[in-house]
Amino acid sequence: MDDRRSTPDDRPAGAGVPAREGAGSDGRPTDGVAGGMAVAAADTVSRDVPEARRATASQRWAELSEQRRNRVLFAVFAIFVLAYPLIDRGLGWNRMGSMNPILVFVLLALGLNIVVGFAGLLDLGYAAFFAIGGYTVAFLTAPQSPLVQRGFQTDFWVALIVAFVVAAVFGVILGAPTLRLRGDYLAIVTLAFGEIVPRTFLNLEGLTNGSKGMNPIGRPHAGDVELLASDQVPWYYLILAILAFSIFVINRLHGSRLGRAWMAMREDEIAAASMGIDLVKTKLLAFSLGASFSGFGGAMYASMLQFIDPFQFDFSISIMLLAMVILGGIGNLWGVLFGGLLMGAFNFIWVESAANWIRSLSTNPGLGFLAAVDLNNSKLMLFGGALVLMMLLRPEGIFPSAQRKAELKGARAAIPVTVPGIEESLHDARQGEQVAGGGR
Repeated sequence: MDDRRSTPDDRPAGAGVPAREGAGSDGRPTDGVAGGMAVAAADTVSRDVPEARRATASQRWAELSEQRRNRVLFAVFAIFVLAYPLIDRGLGWNRMGSMNPILVFVLLALGLNIVVGFAGLLDLGYAAFFAIGGYTVAFLTAPQSPLVQRGFQTDFWVALIVAFVVAAVFGVILGAPTLRLRGDYLAIVTLAFGEIVPRTFLNLEGLTNGSKGMNPIGRPHAGDVELLASDQVPWYYLILAILAFSIFVINRLHGSRLGRAWMAMREDEIAAASMGIDLVKTKLLAFSLGASFSGFGGAMYASMLQFIDPFQFDFSISIMLLAMVILGGIGNLWGVLFGGLLMGAFNFIWVESAANWIRSLSTNPGLGFLAAVDLNNSKLMLFGGALVLMMLLRPEGIFPSAQRKAELKGARAAIPVTVPGIEESLHDARQGEQVAGGGR
């Protein structure tokens, strides 16, 4: 007789095993339970897949070098800018009339960044060169100009180049008497220059038509086709092309020997002069080249509006341009570009939209006091508040240059280099100082 007890392996399938709820006689789950389990598994997988994909995408983005990330972001930004007219029309924004002035002011901010960001020269009268560029085109193309009345009328493209050169010459005229000035004193002189130029255009009524202004002004053309003020999309791409050309030139200047001389002068003029940098030439080139791009912007602005008068170039223009440079990041070309677009959108689009929204709210019961709120007259206050917040929260700007970020964050701007022999001598000297200090 075999006394062996049956093990679970010797039992028939299902013998001695309690049937599970919802299971068949063979122990397998029924169709309903299997379906529920499949749905639960599919739901779990569907939740895990997007998270895994996001984690993978984040990991791949982190593994990219900073240079490649910047290239990707720049490519996305360039596609958006190039396709903006289509986006504006498709979404019904109807903001093409505001985008063209914004691009002009971005061009001005890039020129100011040469003076303030690269060379470290505080310029509070940059709007003067804006006016000089606009009036140069008006003198050469407007019917009220004495030159045009005497038969000397030029093409717009020629006037555009002349405006570039004339603004550069006036940049040298401003820079020459300020060679020995720094900081606050330089800011006061440039502020005075920025106030003198518009008042001069206002008082020379025989040449500039005074407060009445000058119009019409020469327009860009290709053959017999001229751009009208209502041709907003062609104006957009024309200003964008000039802006792209200016970015290319300024970027090349920044990486050139002259650009390195500007940065050395910005850090320490005495040290730069001791290294053989001609401070006179370097400062004059900074003022002239910065002013020349403002002349570009003034010529395009006057031709686009088909009207120019001295009241378009008040002190608030210089403050807004300086705010663009500080907000974006002093010394960083792409940061200033972003800051210019941000401040320009605030000035030309968001303030107006917010004012209309507040005005619509004032019609509701109990909100009638909002009718007295006028954001359009509070732009300078808002600019000042934005600058104060930036100085407190992020003094280096939104996208600062690497060197300025290192300076303000207390990090080292350069990688230390160990020279054999010197490091050991310094280490021995430090140990000697510690021993001498402990023996006192």
